Amino acid sequence: MRALVCKEYGPPEALVIEEHPGPVPGSGEVVVDVAAAGINFPDVLVIAGKYQVKTPTPFVPGSEAAGVVSAVGPDVTQFAVGDKVIINTSGGAFAEKCVAKVHATAPLPEDLDFEQGAGFSVTYGTSYHALKQSANLQPGETVLVLGAAGGVGVTAVEIARAMGARVIAAASSEEKLEFARSAGADETINYSEVPLKEAVKQLTDGNGVDVVYDPVGGELADQAFRATAWHGRYLVIGFASGDIPKFAANIALLKEASIIGVWWGTWATKNPQLQIRNMLEMAQLIKEGTLTPRVTESYSIDDFRNAFQAITERRARGKVILRM
Repeated sequence: MRALVCKEYGPPEALVIEEHPGPVPGSGEVVVDVAAAGINFPDVLVIAGKYQVKTPTPFVPGSEAAGVVSAVGPDVTQFAVGDKVIINTSGGAFAEKCVAKVHATAPLPEDLDFEQGAGFSVTYGTSYHALKQSANLQPGETVLVLGAAGGVGVTAVEIARAMGARVIAAASSEEKLEFARSAGADETINYSEVPLKEAVKQLTDGNGVDVVYDPVGGELADQAFRATAWHGRYLVIGFASGDIPKFAANIALLKEASIIGVWWGTWATKNPQLQIRNMLEMAQLIKEGTLTPRVTESYSIDDFRNAFQAITERRARGKVILRM
C-alpha cells in the first residue's frame, strides 16, 4: 500500500510517499481501505515533533479517515467487511489502508460522503465535547469563536447555534467572516481591523461573553479572556498561531472565570460511552440538516504539500482532505 511517511521531524513538505506492507487486524481491531483522510493542525505538530505526545520516527501520520472495512480481528462482531466507517487513530490514517480499534470506529452517517466523513470526527468531536461537556453551554448564552472559519472553528459556530447560543465569530478577513456567517454566526468581528476586547464589549452591551472557544492562542487570547462575562468559561482548544498564551490570574479572580483545557482525543479514550453518545447525537443533527460538514479543499495524496500549506498558512476555510 502507499503511505505518507514522516522519516524525521520537520515541516510537512519533508514527508515522503512510500510503499508499505498492509496492516493486519489484531484483537478488537479493523482494517479500513481509506477513501479520504482529514488533515488537522495537530498533524503539523506531530510531524514536527512538537505535539503533546511525541511519536518515534519513522511513522505514518494522520488521525482520522473514512473508508470501507476490508478485514476484521478474530473477536470483532460490531463491524463486517464492506461496512462504510469513520475511524480515529493515534496515527496511520494517511495511507491506503489503516488499522483502528473498534471503540474508535463508527458507522459513516448515511447523509455523509467519504470526504465529509473523513473530516467529521476530530473537528466536530472536539467542538461538541468542548461546548457540551467542558463548557456546559446553555441556550441563550453567548459564545465567542476565534479562528471561526478554520476547520475546527466553523464547527464550533455550527454546534453552538444548534445548542441555542448566540454566536460571535472572529476571524482575520471579511472572506473568512462571510464563511462563518454561512455556518450560522450571528455577529462577526474582524480582529485584523478592530481591537477584539472592545468589539466584544460593544456587541454584548459591556457584559462580555459566556464562553470563549479559542483554537488560535497567541496575542488574541488575553483580549478574549478579558472580554468574558461573570462566570465566563475560556476553552483552550489549541495554538494555531504558534504561541502559547499566558493568562492574567487576577482576571479569573475578578470574574470568577474558568480556563478549561480541551483535549478531545484523550477524553474520548477515557470516556468511550460518552463519546459514542456524542457521535450519535451529532449524526442525528446531520440527518435533520442542523449540522453540515463542510469540505472546502480536497487534494490527492500526491499533492499533499499543497494540502498542508492550506493548514500551515492558515488560509483554509472549513476542512482540508487528502484523497487516497
